[in-house]
Amino acid sequence: MSSVLRGRARSEGRADGSRWSVRPVAGSDKVYRCPGCEQQIQPGVGHVVVWSDDHLFGEEAALDDRRHWHRSCWQARDRRGPR
Repeated sequence: MSSVLRGRARSEGRADGSRWSVRPVAGSDKVYRCPGCEQQIQPGVGHVVVWSDDHLFGEEAALDDRRHWHRSCWQARDRRGPR
């Protein structure tokens, strides 16, 4: 099973003024580490893929730097302290 994307990416802002593209994923066949909680996202678990809308080196570099987050971790990102 490969990643199953759900819908188009939406643009979201953060409290610091940065903009991010967020795309829901129904699940994948890989294990990812969520940067919000540092825990694993297991294969088949729905989550979001996130990348910067304003990457210093452009759109392709932003996609290369994309990260997989638990949905709840992404939603709570502005309430967490710095990591």
